[in-house]
Amino acid sequence: MSEELETLKAELKQAKLAYQMAAQLSLFKAGFLARTSHELRSPLNSLLGLHQLILNDLCEDPEEEREFVKQAHQAALKLIKLLDDIIYVSKVEYGSTRVEIQPFPLSEVFSEVQRLIHLQAANRSYELNIDYPEPELYINADLRRFAQVLVSLIDTAIAHMKEGAIAVTVRTSPQKDVGWIWIDIKSPREIWHEPLDLLHRQPLKVDPEAVNALLHQHVPSPGMNLLLAHCLLETMGGALEILQSPSPGDEHPFTRIQCSVPLASGEMIVEELPID
Repeated sequence: MSEELETLKAELKQAKLAYQMAAQLSLFKAGFLARTSHELRSPLNSLLGLHQLILNDLCEDPEEEREFVKQAHQAALKLIKLLDDIIYVSKVEYGSTRVEIQPFPLSEVFSEVQRLIHLQAANRSYELNIDYPEPELYINADLRRFAQVLVSLIDTAIAHMKEGAIAVTVRTSPQKDVGWIWIDIKSPREIWHEPLDLLHRQPLKVDPEAVNALLHQHVPSPGMNLLLAHCLLETMGGALEILQSPSPGDEHPFTRIQCSVPLASGEMIVEELPID
């Protein structure tokens, strides 16, 4: 009887865990839909606002009307870029776009990140410190997509910082099976914090200043970039977390983003090495 009770308890615990995981997945999907709806609505609202200004004959002259058409074109390009990003991640998630998982040195990723992002940091006078790992440290992932994740996160930080520096470092888990890439954003501005209730924002005002301000917003937003990076890392067996973010009044505020990725075993590395 006691054995049956223990078995029942174990099954109940397993069912409870399965329910919690399903509930978390449901919340995540709901958050993804809310975030995507909000992100798509912003450039779409600017398009509608500009067209409304033109259709209501609110332009002072043909030159201003041409400027509104130009801004509407820019909004359409932002919308297309955002759609491309979302569709790309969706294809990866559902397997219609292949993920090339294989061992390679993490230092190669850092070299690619340095090549793609150092000019942006230099142009904004932000210090970018990348601490290269040992050449023997291999990860098991898709090199191009993993580099894309890191570049996207660092580029978002650079675009929204007002001052500060960015540091990229590596740690390994105690079991030596996971690599932790830390992106430390030393800035007094908490760029990753956004209102949770994204779908209840006020509609865009139909005036040139409001539309112009929206056109200068970074697309995707920091929150959307986090979500897309999280999805890409999951397809590679990794994860993304914000370990620390600044609180008001912090003397040395910084945000630490952790990208987790599986490390390659010795057997995996040997299989990938060329045969002399």
